[in-house]
Amino acid sequence: MFVWLWLGFSSVAAAADLPHRVPDTLAQRLQACTVCHGAEGRATPGGYFPRIAGKPLDYLYHQLLHFRDGRRNNAGMSYLLDHMGDAYLRDIAGHYAGLDLPYPPPLPPAAPPAVLKRGEQLVRQGDPARGLPACNDCHGARMTGVAPAVPGLLGLPRDYLIGQLGAWQTGLRKAFEPDCMARIARLMAPEDVSAVASWLAAQPVPVPAHPQAALSGPMPMDCGLTPPAWRRQP
Repeated sequence: MFVWLWLGFSSVAAAADLPHRVPDTLAQRLQACTVCHGAEGRATPGGYFPRIAGKPLDYLYHQLLHFRDGRRNNAGMSYLLDHMGDAYLRDIAGHYAGLDLPYPPPLPPAAPPAVLKRGEQLVRQGDPARGLPACNDCHGARMTGVAPAVPGLLGLPRDYLIGQLGAWQTGLRKAFEPDCMARIARLMAPEDVSAVASWLAAQPVPVPAHPQAALSGPMPMDCGLTPPAWRRQP
């Protein structure tokens, strides 16, 4: 019996001495992202943090550049990305862009019917008298984004949408010039921002939720979706 006990203790001690091996995969390296963006970048339908799974690759890549280079203002993101090179940021973007995961149902609307109706009007038709294009004109007919660099606007929390439009209005968020979203956001009244965000957040995400391959027509204005040609690296 003492022999078996000794053998048992010896096996436990030997197992304790074995090094703990963490798989060297990109998914493992990106565990820090799950703290805010949820498991596999899914996020949640409520709150401030956006879903990043399934967004267009170039969109995700350029947002990482914006955070790292100061065009988007978030201290945590800037700290995490400060020493990452362009190639690694593209690998991160490719990882999340390649995730094809279901969306949860939207939360119940947080606005009265009249506000939701106004929000739908702005999303689908815009307000030509004020120079506001429809969101559909750039983000796709189903609002799931357009490859390779235009994001979808469904499946995002209302507070996040309001926060981002406000950041463009105040200059806390910038894109490559010409910064069309900054121009559009500054044309929107506070009630427009609330209406659009409330309607978008209340919509179910279509299945499949893949970005469109291309827009059916030209964008309503020049938009700096990618870096200016003179700054691109070969």
